Amino acid sequence: MRLAIFLLIFCIFEYAVGVDPTNFKTCEQSSFCRRSRKLQPGNSKFALVPGSMNTYANSITADIINKETHHLFILKLEALVDNKFRLLIDEKTPLKPRYKVEHVLVGEPQTEPLVVEKEDKTEIVLSSGTNKAVIVADPFRVDFYENGALVVSANAKGLMNFEHLRNKPQTNPDGSQNEQEGGEAAVAPQTPEDSDPGAWEENFKSHHDSKPNGPEAIALDFSFPEADVLFGIPEHADSFILKSTSGSDPYRLYNLDVFEYIIDSKMALYGSVPVLYGHGSQRTAGVFWQNAAETWVDIYLTEQNVVSSIVKLVSGSRKVDPPAAHFISESGVIDAFILLGPKPMDAFKQYTSLTGVGNLPQLFSLAYHQCRWNYNDAKDVETVSTKFDEYDIPMDIMWLDIEYTDGKKYFTWDQFKFPDPLSMIKNLTDVGRHLVVIIDPHIKRDNGYFFHNDCTEKGYYTKHKDGKDYEGWCWPGSASYPDFFRQDVRDYYADQYLLSNFKTVTSDVMIWNDMNEPSVFNGPEVTMPKDLIHHGGWEHRDVHNLYGHMHIMGTYEGLLRRDPNQRPFILTRAHFAGSQRYAAIWTGDNMADWGHLQHSIKMCLSEAVAGISFCGADVGGFFGNPDAELFERWYQTGAFLPFFRSHAHIDTKRREPWLFPEKTRLIIREAIRKRYSYLPLWYTMFYEHEVDGSPVIRPLLAHYPKDKDGFAIDNEFLLQDRLLVRPVMQHGVSKVDVYFPALDEKKTVGDVWYDADSYQKYERVGKETIAVDEYKIPVFQRGGSIVPKKERIRRSSPLMKNDPYTLIVCLDRNGKAEGTLYLDDEKSFDYRQGKFVYINYKFDGSKLTNNFVKPPNYDSKSWIERVVIAGLDRQPKSATITINGVTEQLEVVAHEKAYVIRKPGVAIHKDFEIKLNY
Repeated sequence: MRLAIFLLIFCIFEYAVGVDPTNFKTCEQSSFCRRSRKLQPGNSKFALVPGSMNTYANSITADIINKETHHLFILKLEALVDNKFRLLIDEKTPLKPRYKVEHVLVGEPQTEPLVVEKEDKTEIVLSSGTNKAVIVADPFRVDFYENGALVVSANAKGLMNFEHLRNKPQTNPDGSQNEQEGGEAAVAPQTPEDSDPGAWEENFKSHHDSKPNGPEAIALDFSFPEADVLFGIPEHADSFILKSTSGSDPYRLYNLDVFEYIIDSKMALYGSVPVLYGHGSQRTAGVFWQNAAETWVDIYLTEQNVVSSIVKLVSGSRKVDPPAAHFISESGVIDAFILLGPKPMDAFKQYTSLTGVGNLPQLFSLAYHQCRWNYNDAKDVETVSTKFDEYDIPMDIMWLDIEYTDGKKYFTWDQFKFPDPLSMIKNLTDVGRHLVVIIDPHIKRDNGYFFHNDCTEKGYYTKHKDGKDYEGWCWPGSASYPDFFRQDVRDYYADQYLLSNFKTVTSDVMIWNDMNEPSVFNGPEVTMPKDLIHHGGWEHRDVHNLYGHMHIMGTYEGLLRRDPNQRPFILTRAHFAGSQRYAAIWTGDNMADWGHLQHSIKMCLSEAVAGISFCGADVGGFFGNPDAELFERWYQTGAFLPFFRSHAHIDTKRREPWLFPEKTRLIIREAIRKRYSYLPLWYTMFYEHEVDGSPVIRPLLAHYPKDKDGFAIDNEFLLQDRLLVRPVMQHGVSKVDVYFPALDEKKTVGDVWYDADSYQKYERVGKETIAVDEYKIPVFQRGGSIVPKKERIRRSSPLMKNDPYTLIVCLDRNGKAEGTLYLDDEKSFDYRQGKFVYINYKFDGSKLTNNFVKPPNYDSKSWIERVVIAGLDRQPKSATITINGVTEQLEVVAHEKAYVIRKPGVAIHKDFEIKLNY
């Protein structure tokens, strides 16, 4: 027992003092990565078998042979709607089935006709509409064309690898090999994996991986001939644009609990989304590598062979090899979706058409969240909530970390610290606030804990190979981990959220799923051993990156069972492709320093283009104690990221805003109030994300794809195409450079931009130096856009529900603007039955009109309080509003560098026209 306590204390100490990179594998220490990375470009051993093609209406199949081992594989190529192809490669007759990812796609992808235009011994040419796929026979390669342009090429570098399943050779004492298990003669040609000591078992530090299936790695490279830059494959604390991995480890995708993570690093973090894009000034394309095993991704940006580069330059072809990515996974099959673009937004939407969109969240979840590990007790929660009112700072959600439970047993409460949770919850909801509580996947092994007893009795835990329950260490001490890959386990877990079971909460309490990589303090790389067994007999190595995804699937189902007509809010740390359908994410255990503040934008941009828009970072940094300036600037940055939460480690100083000097408190208050003023825009953007899959926050290249100087900019970002945000993220500065992107390659023209505070106009392309004081957040509205706001700020967002709207109209060079506003009951799923108001506003140079995208079917009590127009060349004398044929004169007054139409007073769901009078 003493040893167990010592181990737990040691693990927690290690957790608290910061990340040790040696606790995590390098590619060289991961045998499958090491083997695949040793392959040399231009030496592909795979070829198409002549005459093996079978044709179907929407796909073809053909055999591929490894020319060294003579092992056969089966290729399937499908044409999918909306400029997509799917490339699948599996063993033709494997010893046993290989894992194919489930629970990620929103459904079976919709196919479209695929026509064979040519077939001979050298190539097969296939067409689908204006798209084309050319399969080169030997060496095997597939080139994908969009409207005549080659945009993606698979295996162009010849780095494909597919280690077929085999029986383990039996070795004699003298080192010779007998027949293999199963009686097969050991006469197959030797492969690199046969001589690799890590192929059949592998050690890392004190941990042993038995590898019962032996070597089974897969790999494939993808080149992007039209691209200048590559981006995607979150989650990494690195730049938005991916860097060359020449001379370093590849980017790693393996969900891990990494605290105080290193910035500017290719290390694996909490989530893995294996989608990557190549972008150039003419085209964008992407690849979604659907594999849930440990994956490494090499990035090739320049050609190493200078002589070859010179030859290509002289011949008039591309000066260097195009950017390329080499995906290397430990197990599974090759299952790659090719996204042909051609525009950045096209590629992003093609990906979300496969993996889904984030559901429209309840409005409160887009407001400000207050958290720390941990608020001490119910009195502490009440005091903090009251203090926000005392200092007139809006706040919507209080959070409770693990200490609210009875000894880290989830679905329970500490009866001494929280003797009456329902009263505490009611005190919050009475003032329009919510509570979020944490529920992690590690289950305390305690014979007095119902959840543990049920999982033990019913066999619900993840197993060792011998069928015994796996036991690891996490916050409760000895813990086991439910096998969420089993439907009955997810059902059991979901039922715990029913109010008849979890009686000490209400349907308004939402959930935080943490530590679900899964985190195991005494496990290899702080996670589960790979040779554990999940439902269906699959090893953990096959499904590791999906574990957290399956956890939040269960949570989402639980909240729906609890209240079928209330939209769930879940925050998750671990995530995979498709996790956006269930939860928001945050960037994990960051630090209170300027570098981690800067990386919050880079990381959330990478997640957004990978389908996960609802992203934020712990404001102030989870570890450490931010000084006043860093804290102020972090709030100002967080106010313009989708998920806006302050959070801190248990050992940090308390950091509620009023504990800082008055100046800091007022700056933070102003940043939070600014967030609340833009809630109508946030809500509209998330609705439109659900409708069409477009990211909510976007890199500059999303809308300015021709401006090469903007490709790598990741210290500013767009909210849709309406706002450009460039937070102040440096210490002690009185000015920052803001880059205003160009619409053309020659950088001769860009959009007009207006300072969101002063309406100062900026028309020049390129960098502008903007003066900033302590309160200033450089935010600019694009000319040609209309942004809805609410400027009556209350203690929480539900109390603003019926408040009036302000429309901010910023004109383009032609004096025009357009924008949308969406509203509904902010809580239920009734909007999916059409109960909403969705409006498109247009200003044509002299009048503002509204057009309902669908007839309004929600009775809102809100109205339009004012209209602000920036960019007019002179002040109107007045304005005339017409409603149902009735006209009324409105006052127009100057405000900053704009003009305000006062008190239109028109109900939000009524048709109107406002005409300017000169």
